[in-house]
Amino acid sequence: MFYRPQDGHPLPHDPFGAIVAPRPIGWISTRGADGSENLAPYSFFNAVAYRPPQVMFASTSAKRDRGDTKDSVANIRETGVFCCNVVSSALAEAMNATSGALPRDVDEFAHAGLERAPCETVACSRVASVPAALECRLVQIVRLEGAANFLVIGEVTGVHLDDAMIRDGLLDVTAYRPVARLGYRDYARVEELFEMARPKG
Repeated sequence: MFYRPQDGHPLPHDPFGAIVAPRPIGWISTRGADGSENLAPYSFFNAVAYRPPQVMFASTSAKRDRGDTKDSVANIRETGVFCCNVVSSALAEAMNATSGALPRDVDEFAHAGLERAPCETVACSRVASVPAALECRLVQIVRLEGAANFLVIGEVTGVHLDDAMIRDGLLDVTAYRPVARLGYRDYARVEELFEMARPKG
C-alpha cells in the first residue's frame, strides 16, 4: 500500500500515529501569568539533546478560549517555564482524565485527583506521585506547518527522581512501567527490556 497524506488514506482510520510508535508521553504542567495551572499529556514528546539536556513537545490543536493554541502553550508563552511529568502505569487513568479539552478555568490536578508539588527551579507545579519529572525553561517555540501546530523546546533545569525507582545506581523503568502512546486509542507499558551494546569504532 502507498498513499500521499495530502490525498487522504484508504483505511478506516489514519495510520500515521500507529506507524510512529510507541511514543513517550510528556505530561506537561504549566502555570499562567494569572497563577492558574494546567496539566495535559502530549504524545509528540521526546528528549532532543544531552548537553544541555533539552526536551520537546508539540501541540497540534487549539481551544476556542485560547486562540491559536491550547492552555499549555499559552501558559508557556506567558511564563517561559514548564515541567514534563513521566507517566507511570499506575497513573495512566489520571493522565487520560487530563487529556480532554477542559475549560481554561478548570484545574486538571483537581479534576484528576492528583497531588501537586512545587518545582525547585521554575515557577509551576509538578505531579507529586510521578516517578520522574523534568523542570524546563523555554528555549524556543516553533510554529510548524498547519493551523495550530507548535513545537516547544525546553532546557531541563531540574530533575526529580523517585528514589524507589533507582536500583543498582540505574533508573529502573520496569519498576514504574512507563506508558507510551500508540495509534488509535492504544497505549503500551514498558515491562520488559533487552540490552544491546553499540558497535565499536
